[in-house]
Amino acid sequence: MSAHFGTRLRKGAVNTTVAALAVAALAASQAPDVTADGHGRQTAADTPSAADNGSGIGDSATGNSPYYTDLPPLKSPNPAPSESSATTPAATGTTESGIPATVLDAYKKAEAELARSKPGCNLPWQLLAAIGKVESGQARGGNVTADGTTVSPILGPVLNGVGFANISDTDNGAYDGDSTYDRAVGPMQFIPSTWAWAGRDGNADGKKDPNNIYDAALAAGHYLCRYDWDMSATSGMRSAILSYNNSTDYLNTVLSWLEYYRKGTHEIPNGTGTVPDNRSDDGTGYTPTSPSTPSSPSTPSTPSTPATPSKPSTPGKPTTPSTPATPTPTPTPTESVGHLEDAGTASLTAMAGDTFTERIGTRAETAAGKAVAKVRIRFTVVGDTDATFTGGERVATIVTDAKGVALAPALQAGEKTGGFTVRATVLGRTLSALDYKATVTARAADALARTSSTALTCTAGGEFADGVEVKATYKGAVADKVAATATLIKSADDATANDKGPYFKDAAGNPVRTLDLQTDANGLLALPKLYADDTAGTYLLRITTTGGATLTVELTVTAAETSTPSPTPSESESATTGS
Repeated sequence: MSAHFGTRLRKGAVNTTVAALAVAALAASQAPDVTADGHGRQTAADTPSAADNGSGIGDSATGNSPYYTDLPPLKSPNPAPSESSATTPAATGTTESGIPATVLDAYKKAEAELARSKPGCNLPWQLLAAIGKVESGQARGGNVTADGTTVSPILGPVLNGVGFANISDTDNGAYDGDSTYDRAVGPMQFIPSTWAWAGRDGNADGKKDPNNIYDAALAAGHYLCRYDWDMSATSGMRSAILSYNNSTDYLNTVLSWLEYYRKGTHEIPNGTGTVPDNRSDDGTGYTPTSPSTPSSPSTPSTPSTPATPSKPSTPGKPTTPSTPATPTPTPTPTESVGHLEDAGTASLTAMAGDTFTERIGTRAETAAGKAVAKVRIRFTVVGDTDATFTGGERVATIVTDAKGVALAPALQAGEKTGGFTVRATVLGRTLSALDYKATVTARAADALARTSSTALTCTAGGEFADGVEVKATYKGAVADKVAATATLIKSADDATANDKGPYFKDAAGNPVRTLDLQTDANGLLALPKLYADDTAGTYLLRITTTGGATLTVELTVTAAETSTPSPTPSESESATTGS
């Protein structure tokens, strides 16, 4: 046992050195806000905890499950010295830097998709590779099928509170096979409650499977990028990694592999990757001790003369021992919640593309109506809508404050109009949900104005030299992407389309007198060129928008000039001679 313990100590020294070098390298290559202590660990005092990782989200992706603690070789890609031998390498850089083909492809595809959907995140695939290494040893050395599904499920330990977090079942065993407690699942080790909202279909097979590396890698990328953290800044990357598993040791291990993979990696066949040996839960509950040395026998002392015994006293009446009271366990905050109440949320209405000005507030209360703090409330956007919380997610978990109130992140309306629901539930309890109705209305304008005061005139049969351009606003702000209709009407009292006078042309060059249009990003609406037929007069162009904004523009068509024809030579001669 002592020899084994000595080996673990030597390994710890090597790992500390690797972590120090990796973090130092990362600090030099990224933003200047990284600090490291004497052991190579980043300072994480200002990093949010798992209970509140900076944006009120209460869950980590893995439920802070155990992870592999093996670190990369010191000198990539050359062999690193063995722990037990000065000549035999522990692992060659070629072996360690290789990533199974399908797994590597999944990471790179996830990076490409995130570059399109969340370009500000700047997610490198090497970060996904580092997390995949630490969570599952790259899907157990790439033991996956051609479509990326693990040959056998990868499950973390039962999260029953014994040495780990206590997370009751949330998926009825659908993902982890356990209907009592949750377990982390798949190559990126998502707990079922997180996968329920973070899961993605990375290989376009119509399923979101945590055991598929394409699905899991894409989900991990979206999870890391969900709060607009910028992975090109050390602070953003640090916050994202700690939100995945809230441990400074985990952070340092991931950063070490990230730096290692950035130096170079290559594709290896599926199933040939190395699987780490050591996990963060190794030796849980065990404290090694050195065997004690038996003491030398002492020289027997000379026996002393026994003292004369005193007269025994009469024993008193024995007292009846009292039965110890059974302690009443103190309920946790979550267990004490009796119901949810609205915390003064006003009407939830926003125009398409806008942020809702009102935020949802929910209060956790006991059955007696007393506020309960430190309870996780999950808010979920439900319904046929593209509205999300700020950051693009449809689920957010917030911890109640001292007044028992959880304030949901701001809602962002999409382009789809209509109603939807935001549902508030208590994590860890089966209680009635609290639903909030929200509505997205069409983009609108309440005012229109021409951008020029030039009179609009044209000669009959010609074309207007000046175009018509108007600007739409709503409550003084630019009204972008607002639907508008331009119609050449019969009169101020008759808004039907005219059958004569100015007109637009369609793609085939035919006259049209009604157009459906939309304002641009600056609220501007530039109408196509106008033409005039042979009918002179004053005409009206009316522009209306969603929201009721109306503008009527006057158009003038003047008659074409008529010229007197010159006399023929015979006519001129007759006039001269008087014939």
